[in-house]
Amino acid sequence: MLPGGRGNERQMQMMMRRLGMKTEPVDGVEEVIIRTREQEHVFISPEVTVLTVQGVRTYQVVGSPQIRPRTAGSPAAAGAAAGAAAVPAGPPQEDVELVMEQAGVSREEALDALRAVDGAPAEAIMRILSRRGPGDR
Repeated sequence: MLPGGRGNERQMQMMMRRLGMKTEPVDGVEEVIIRTREQEHVFISPEVTVLTVQGVRTYQVVGSPQIRPRTAGSPAAAGAAAGAAAVPAGPPQEDVELVMEQAGVSREEALDALRAVDGAPAEAIMRILSRRGPGDR
């Protein structure tokens, strides 16, 4: 990365400071959702870093997204689906399966938890696991 060969972390930090660059991690991120007109890219527990260069903040999200179609309940999807046939209400199948797998619960328990947190899989998993004692899985 540095001209003339490999540098160490300290040299990299000094160079970034001279260029007016600053990085800082964002701790405790549970979920990042990137919405397009037709899809949602959902990152569960990603690493997020903010890079500030001359006052401009850029967010870097590192993780593997789950890509799913937009849900009927989101405002942009409602506008895009105007005139289209109604979609059955409820969380996406992928979210139900994720909660079942990660929390070790039945389909009904996963659906109940997802409904209680407005369809957010990470929150549903945390809700289920927080009700249990250590070692109950």
